[in-house]
Amino acid sequence: MELTLRAETGRPMGSRPARRLRREGLVPATVYGREAEPVSVAVNARELYSVLHTEAGLNALITLDIEGSGSLLTMAKEIQRHPFRSEYYHVDFLAISLTEKVTTDVTVHLEGEPVGVRLSGGIIETLRSSVAIEALPRGIPSAIVVDISDLDIGDIVKISDLPVLEGVDYLDDPDAPVVTVALPAAIIAEEEEVEGLEEGEEGEEAAESAEAEESSDE
Repeated sequence: MELTLRAETGRPMGSRPARRLRREGLVPATVYGREAEPVSVAVNARELYSVLHTEAGLNALITLDIEGSGSLLTMAKEIQRHPFRSEYYHVDFLAISLTEKVTTDVTVHLEGEPVGVRLSGGIIETLRSSVAIEALPRGIPSAIVVDISDLDIGDIVKISDLPVLEGVDYLDDPDAPVVTVALPAAIIAEEEEVEGLEEGEEGEEAAESAEAEESSDE
């Protein structure tokens, strides 16, 4: 999905001017990449929110309409935001080409209810919510969809198990785990307690047997 975002140039630098811009509904930003000098701009906060909340998410292709400089195809690469509010502090836009691959993170979307959850009371443990990929800008998937319905207790989906997508290369360690199905801590503790009791009973039985043998010998 390609979207357009207006960008104003000539913004003043520094933390105090940046706060003033944000009060005016603008977000300080920097455009860099493709061997060009970084350009300091400001974008409308509401428009920025809109382009970053489409199906493509943070991997949306954004055409920056830069004041006095024409248009430039970009992606948002680094976003600083308020920890609690939907407020952006600063955004870095990377200039890209449709014919050159880019590196980015894509969300992992899990589908299905694992058999280990349905039949054994297991829980899903997501070990990473996104994966690093390399692809052409228009070939970046909105998410990596993984069917986990066949997973049983102890089963693990690794990077190497992720679906093969044309034109998409996974960059993480192939053996790195993505998701697994495990027993809840309470069940593990209960099983360990039962095992401990059984071991204790076996020990008592062995002691009683030993005492009985000693008595018979006397």
